[in-house]
Amino acid sequence: MAAAKTPGHGPLTGVRVVELAGIGPGPFAAMLLADLGADVVRVDRPGGTGLAVNPDFDVTNRNKRSVIVDLKSPDGAARVLGLADRADILIEGYRPGVAERLGVGPEACHARNPRLVYGRMTGWGQEGPLAHRAGHDIAYIALTGTLGMIGRPDEPPAVPANLLGDYAGGSLYLVVGVLAALHHARATGTGQIVDAAIVDGTAHLSAMIHGMLAAGGWQDRRAANLLDGGCPYYGTYETADGRYMAVGALEQQFYEEFLDLLGIEDQAAARKDWTRWGELREAVAARFKSRTRDEWTAVFEGSDACVAPVLSLGEAPHHPHLAARGTFTDHGGITQPAPAPRFSETPAGVRTGPAQPGADTADVARDWDVPDLMKGPE
Repeated sequence: MAAAKTPGHGPLTGVRVVELAGIGPGPFAAMLLADLGADVVRVDRPGGTGLAVNPDFDVTNRNKRSVIVDLKSPDGAARVLGLADRADILIEGYRPGVAERLGVGPEACHARNPRLVYGRMTGWGQEGPLAHRAGHDIAYIALTGTLGMIGRPDEPPAVPANLLGDYAGGSLYLVVGVLAALHHARATGTGQIVDAAIVDGTAHLSAMIHGMLAAGGWQDRRAANLLDGGCPYYGTYETADGRYMAVGALEQQFYEEFLDLLGIEDQAAARKDWTRWGELREAVAARFKSRTRDEWTAVFEGSDACVAPVLSLGEAPHHPHLAARGTFTDHGGITQPAPAPRFSETPAGVRTGPAQPGADTADVARDWDVPDLMKGPE
């Protein structure tokens, strides 16, 4: 008999997470854990955090609960330690040494709960010459070489929002790290510290590129390679209406179908002839400029030419494929990405909207058996 499914909960049901409020990659990592079913309690600070989104719209706080604790008050650390005592994972994103000065560093937490996984999210890491310096996504990815890979050769490097550093190199590596450490803690009874640095994660993302560079298959400059826009059949092209199409026709059979549908079959031999890539790019660009984005989308619909329209954030949820999969969802009037990935037996979901600072104090105090959360500041 198949195991009963638990809709709306997810595979991390029963895992307790304390998130010390911050901005960027820490909250996103905690959201991912919450999406997967963990009971995430966000410890907000009085007055909120700098650069914070309006709490009503901050979907990175969905599926969480919030309490407010002033860690600078005399009893602030004790309240957080009370939560840490009953948690499986704690996440903080302060500069190195700040959590220790506030009395909620790993040593203090592990003295209360040796099984705790203590996740630390920073840009530069816990040690090194830059560890105590301020920074943001763009600076972290600049030093790792990844920012310098993106964009046209005759223009400044293109800024990929804060997706590459904060979330790919930061949040996702923190989540992998704390879940691996949780597995170890449950097997051995011993927690540990996870040092998730955006510079480390972003560098790690470029592993394949470094291998290609060592093998002589990658040039260390922008738009000169197979996957960075240097290849005329792997890139973006403007259409007649000022929009864009994305082309990724790398393999021979896809390339041939691409040329056929585009109407430039005479360029077939240019695929491996680098001396003809300029000519091929001009031919492809001219063809795409002859019709609108939606007209070209119709031409390539149902083909294996590996061509897709470049959609805006507002358009993406309405694409037939994404709509059919439910890649985006609406909750509380906010269109937002649905939880990912998907699980056959323990499906995840958006259970609650963005946690409102301090709104869940009474429930958390009861559910986690931490009555001191209900006391007024001392």
